[in-house]
Amino acid sequence: MIYDSKRSASFVVRELLQKAERQGASVVIGIPREDQKIEKRLPLTPETVSLLVESGYRVLLEAGAGLTINYTDSYYAESGAEIVDSAEEVFRADLILKILPPTMAEVAMMRPRTTVFSFLHIHKLSFSLLELMFEKKINALAYELFYDDTGISPFVTSISEIEGAYSITLAAELLSNSHGGKGILLGGIPGVTPTEVVVIGAGIAGAMAARAALATGASVKVFDNDIVKLRTIRHELGRLVFTSTLQPNVLRNVFRSADVVIGAMQYINKTHFYRISNDLIREMKQGAVIIDVRMEQGGCFETTMEACLPGHPAVFEKFGVLHFCEMSLSSRVARTASIALSNIFVSMFSAMADCGGPGHFARFDRGFASGFYLYAGKMVNRYVGNHFNMPVTDIGLFLPGY
Repeated sequence: MIYDSKRSASFVVRELLQKAERQGASVVIGIPREDQKIEKRLPLTPETVSLLVESGYRVLLEAGAGLTINYTDSYYAESGAEIVDSAEEVFRADLILKILPPTMAEVAMMRPRTTVFSFLHIHKLSFSLLELMFEKKINALAYELFYDDTGISPFVTSISEIEGAYSITLAAELLSNSHGGKGILLGGIPGVTPTEVVVIGAGIAGAMAARAALATGASVKVFDNDIVKLRTIRHELGRLVFTSTLQPNVLRNVFRSADVVIGAMQYINKTHFYRISNDLIREMKQGAVIIDVRMEQGGCFETTMEACLPGHPAVFEKFGVLHFCEMSLSSRVARTASIALSNIFVSMFSAMADCGGPGHFARFDRGFASGFYLYAGKMVNRYVGNHFNMPVTDIGLFLPGY
């Protein structure tokens, strides 16, 4: 059933009306259809929509938005969403939930002081886009910037788990003859030298990639300059995993024999940036594979950074090495990723409903407040501000009692 959001709902359960009256006017959440050629994930599944509607929210969904995760408009409508045909109507909601960062055209459709959630993808932002958001006093939050009570981003953790595990599945495909590879079985069999998998970055994505590669029987080597992370991987995966800091000579020797290299360094809110140089990649074997799972953060290799430029192919060969640089691996398993994101939004938005909206919620939850990079049209995140050489204002100045 398709609902016309321009008309008031005719049938509302009395208990929901009473709940809405206690909370005041319903907050409207808009979920637009993304550019489905490059992004197939969606922030909310129908099951999550149902829970949010029960909490007093209205949810507007642009028609066809859920098809990439195999959920029909009718399924969303049955869960309480109002299906609308125009993007303009969605972008006039109070809260906009997206995956990709907003574009100039999308910000132009937003009302002043709208709140928009998305992944950061900082290289997709521009000074002119930020200026328009300043002018409209937009509140913008990035999933990578949130943190929980442990100081870790729940969104980054969930997506990293998915992308780390999937990177090995993808590596197996790219090494096969059917995908133009050398015809190597990832992991090998008795009597055949095992495949060598090198993981750069010992965070969540790197640990999941190492675990998945070990399960195939591959030889796995993990590099990072964080000794605590290396110790954790060694403790969890055992002595079969070789671990090392980012020593140039050790890296050079390992790259010469590697069949697969996974780039999984974390760059958000970091002061030091480590990227693998072209010199190391030149020394890799012909037909080796590089998979960069950090393209949305600018890439882990000098050769993959160029793939962030508009129009550059996501899969290409350089120095005889096949590079796979899609912006988000989790978009290839969009339904799993969408469910993972929805699980986080349920608790976040339920708590927000009790506090009266994002601004009030941010006063009491510093982990949530850290998710803002723009508040009331002001730059409030140092990582984003430094990237664009912009002055940064402490968000606490806008939040009484923070």
